[in-house]
Amino acid sequence: MEYIKLIARMPADASPEQTEETARYFDNCGADELYYYDAQSFEEGKEEDIKIMQAICRSADIPLNVCAKVKRFEDVKKMIYAGAKRVFIKTESEDNLDAVKEASDRFGADRIYLYLEMGNSPDMESCLLRSRKAVEEEGFGGIVLAGDFMDSSYVQAADFLKVKLDVPVFIMAETVDAVVTADLLKMSMASGVVLGCPEKVSDFMEIKQYLKTQKLPVNTFETAIAFEDFKLNSDGMIPVITQDYKTGEVLMLAYMTKESFEKTIATGKMTYYSRSRQELWTKGDTSGHYQYVKSLTLDCDNDTILAKVAQIGAACHTGSRTCFFKELVRKEYDDRNPLAVFEDVFATILDRKEHPKEGSYTNYLFDKGIDKILKKVGEEATEIVIASKNPDAEELKYEICDFLYHMMVLMADRGVTWKDITDELAQRH
Repeated sequence: MEYIKLIARMPADASPEQTEETARYFDNCGADELYYYDAQSFEEGKEEDIKIMQAICRSADIPLNVCAKVKRFEDVKKMIYAGAKRVFIKTESEDNLDAVKEASDRFGADRIYLYLEMGNSPDMESCLLRSRKAVEEEGFGGIVLAGDFMDSSYVQAADFLKVKLDVPVFIMAETVDAVVTADLLKMSMASGVVLGCPEKVSDFMEIKQYLKTQKLPVNTFETAIAFEDFKLNSDGMIPVITQDYKTGEVLMLAYMTKESFEKTIATGKMTYYSRSRQELWTKGDTSGHYQYVKSLTLDCDNDTILAKVAQIGAACHTGSRTCFFKELVRKEYDDRNPLAVFEDVFATILDRKEHPKEGSYTNYLFDKGIDKILKKVGEEATEIVIASKNPDAEELKYEICDFLYHMMVLMADRGVTWKDITDELAQRH
């Protein structure tokens, strides 16, 4: 089924930290995608926007759309490499059409959309001509319409273009109201709608549940196995093991009834049944430490659920990250995660950058600047080549570690993270 995408508009004047927090919030509360546009910075060509895009993509698992006035292919490439799924391009003149065509050929037309601003009474014929030329000749793979979203001619234009051109058409809407959004989408055949979200006030799962009652195709959680097919305990409940969706850390064990399971599916927030209080409880309603559902999996016997969640704050009522912290017995073993080791070393390098320490070799490199860092990376790469000719691999191990350390200093200096690297490798794989 083709779902209507609900796209949350990111604030353009927030700090990088606020931007990351907002991106995580919209991801957790059910938005399908994100939208970012900072007109002033794009027009001035500031690099800060690229850093903000990277921060958004680091913080959220859902796709990012970026709106921009581009002049060169390099502008589009930077946004795609920063993590943007699509670039919405304004073409007020034709001086950037070569860049558009090159970007379309390089990355695919489905990632390059025409951003078309419409007046209060759009001329349907001229709108069609401009859009048809964009799709058939200039390399655009979709259309984004901006205008008076409740004007019937604006909605008709969206339908007209989607039917005539057979490409996705997104519309801009200055609202987060579920009823208004439903009215707009019932009038339209839009593939997606960008909802204005100036503050963190929008629970997209609530909006989707209302749109679902209006027979609109939206992407919500749907269980593949009915609760009636679960094997319940003697109290009519099923145990749920909850773990962090990224680290795999086991956070807690609780129980669900049919009602709490259905509320979890509807809201996207973990809701359990308290056996001591004899009532439903949504984790986080009191503490703010919500658990946002990433996946629910039933075991082979249908009698236990494994929930993978994005945990906000602490899972345990004691304030501990996990409820499982009372060690009973332990045998020494190596449980080091390779990526965790990289992240720990990288975190130390970043800390040295932010809080210089006298006598630190890392700070010496940062103080000397990029040329010194690059020189050391080159030298260590050469040392790897030389060590590789030695039959004994021990020396090679040491040289690789030296190279990786200096490479991480370079990453920290240039603002590249391990997540950026692993995401790129995963995409290539």
